[in-house]
Amino acid sequence: MKQHQLQMKPGTIVLSVGGSLVVPNGQIDVKFLRGFKKLIEAQVKKGWHFVIVVGGGGTARHYQQAAKQVGKLSAEDLDWLGIHSTRLNGHLIRTIFRQIAHLEMFNDPRKVPKKWQGKVLVAAGWRPGWSTDYVATMIAKRLGAKLVVNLSNIDYLYTADPNQDQTAKPIRAIDWPAFRKMVGNKWDPGMNAPFDPVASKLAASAKMSVILANGKKLANLEKMLLGRDYSGTVIS
Repeated sequence: MKQHQLQMKPGTIVLSVGGSLVVPNGQIDVKFLRGFKKLIEAQVKKGWHFVIVVGGGGTARHYQQAAKQVGKLSAEDLDWLGIHSTRLNGHLIRTIFRQIAHLEMFNDPRKVPKKWQGKVLVAAGWRPGWSTDYVATMIAKRLGAKLVVNLSNIDYLYTADPNQDQTAKPIRAIDWPAFRKMVGNKWDPGMNAPFDPVASKLAASAKMSVILANGKKLANLEKMLLGRDYSGTVIS
């Protein structure tokens, strides 16, 4: 399958890191964190600056599932559990990058400085109704960045769920109208969409591009940042 090349010189790039990469099933993936840290530190030396926005992953799911077993909760209650899970994961990420990261982790994307100390800035969930994908997109818009890289556990966007449909085919490139038709317009706590529908609306209106790529395959992310052929789906 023909691959993409990132036509971009080193600068500021926004990474929306799926929480399932950091905490897949309630246990922190130390192997991933070590590889991610090594990759980011190497790319910083080549001139890249990173905004890293982290999702809730297994931490959020476990808290939400436990709470639902104990009592009836509103969607907002569940969303807050997810938000605080992203903040815990965010503090973990900021801590492992403490030598090169801005001292403060940001929960409110409106307060992210356009210039910050260090080479890495970490952010997490903000408030109910908006995912970390939305936070990443807001920050990208605030900084004037035209690209968000969404790292999850899938290689591409597919025509259907490949785990349930063997005929599902990967989509290398798609425009915003077609993508938004696939994911809809509403965000729900714990939703497992390739990219949040509300964030998609904002990214489309801001004329941004989003790359969907498999964050577990760090060599692929490295190729992307080096301007080499990489695997993933480009939404634009």
